[in-house]
Amino acid sequence: MKNTIRIERAILNITQGELAERVKVSRQTINAIESNKYVPSTVLALKIAREFTKKVEEIFELEDND
Repeated sequence: MKNTIRIERAILNITQGELAERVKVSRQTINAIESNKYVPSTVLALKIAREFTKKVEEIFELEDND
């Protein structure tokens, strides 16, 4: 699953740590999601999308092999 978290963070000028604090996870979790090493839960994906005031589908995209 691809995501645009890194881009969205750059637009808001926030760090991985700041996003992590806002959605109540560790910075390492945000890093793993951005690096496509971890697929977030539905709840976490919704929280991340809410922080960027976007729909989940605007942040996360399924790939053919998902």
